[in-house]
Amino acid sequence: MMRVSKILEMAAANLKQRKLRTSLTTLGVIIGITTIIGIASLGEGFRFEIKQRMQSGFELNVLIVFPGSLTAGFGEPFTRSELDNIRNISNVNLATGMKTLASAEVYKENGTRLRALTVAGVNFSEMQQMLPKRFIVAAGNFPSENDTNTIVLGFRAGTNNSIPVVDVGENVTVSASFQVNGTKFTHNETLTVAGILVEGGTAGITNFDYWAFIPSEKAAEMAGGESYQIILIQINDTQKASQTAREVENTFTNPYRVSVFVPSSFEQQVDNILNLLQIFLTAIGAISLLVAGIGIMNIMTVSVMERTREVGILKAIGAKSRTVLSMFLAEAITIGIIGGLIGIVTGYGVSYGLASMLSSFIQPQQQNTLFSAPEREPLVITPKFTLEWTIGAFIFAIIICIIFGLYPARKASKLNPVEALRYE
Repeated sequence: MMRVSKILEMAAANLKQRKLRTSLTTLGVIIGITTIIGIASLGEGFRFEIKQRMQSGFELNVLIVFPGSLTAGFGEPFTRSELDNIRNISNVNLATGMKTLASAEVYKENGTRLRALTVAGVNFSEMQQMLPKRFIVAAGNFPSENDTNTIVLGFRAGTNNSIPVVDVGENVTVSASFQVNGTKFTHNETLTVAGILVEGGTAGITNFDYWAFIPSEKAAEMAGGESYQIILIQINDTQKASQTAREVENTFTNPYRVSVFVPSSFEQQVDNILNLLQIFLTAIGAISLLVAGIGIMNIMTVSVMERTREVGILKAIGAKSRTVLSMFLAEAITIGIIGGLIGIVTGYGVSYGLASMLSSFIQPQQQNTLFSAPEREPLVITPKFTLEWTIGAFIFAIIICIIFGLYPARKASKLNPVEALRYE
């Protein structure tokens, strides 16, 4: 049998003789691999950015409990006994309640309104234990347990473009509106600014940039009773987060009484969705590579017809069918190797171009809600290249070329040498 080096040499020579045809055939492979690499790396980069934002916006070991549901509307606030029942669950390390004051606003002594979108009553000691990396003061200090006439402002509630609009130790007025038995009244409290939190800069329940916090005792005094609109739960084992959420729900007799948000489960669902999306988009790139494979089969079939006499001569001088088969397959494999290598390089370049375009189009939503503040940080997607995708795409290109080059190669190897020599 002819040596492998000789077969590869003849395959390269034949491809060079038909430069335009070879270039167009290789271009199909390049486009397919470029699409696969570009989409795969872009998808990995998008997944990484989303997961980073989720992990920075939500502590995975903290569950968030709401009365009612976010979609159907909030129900009656939680009571102290319901909070105590949650604290008794085995996997719960700490549980603390937050009492939000409806329609509350914060004003300076000169009447200037601060950018505090939500005012909440909290236990400062428990909040520091619950969110040790986020609930931190940039100026001042957290109030002591006995100091109930103080307030702690979120970063953007107490500053404007990082310039303080209120000083620690300055008095502010919290004005909260309530409605009891159809009668609306307003409760005003003058409190001293004890501290200003560090900047959060992320979306989520734990972004406190536009929040203001007062002691839970003061919130209960203003609202006329102790209750909680939100309960934060710190768990010991994040692997049991979903189980703990079910145990929390079981502490309530009414199954519609409570909704438990599990960040780790939400992250897993988002990751699964991104996986499906990436597979779908990569499949589109694979289809383009299949189209290139059909082109390879078509071009090689024509090549077999053009080189029928050449095949006849080779067989006449003793070349075996498997030698002829190897020659044509070597051409297909060469196209796959060249197209795959070039496609990997161009795929990297295209992914950065697409990432730049998408990053400029995707803007954060400028909206204020009870649980999140306006997100001004743009979404920047950086492609992530993995060795698995690169090797997989390269091997896939070669396999496609072999599969679609096999038919014309077998056709050439089966030619009768006498009839091939007579072919015009």
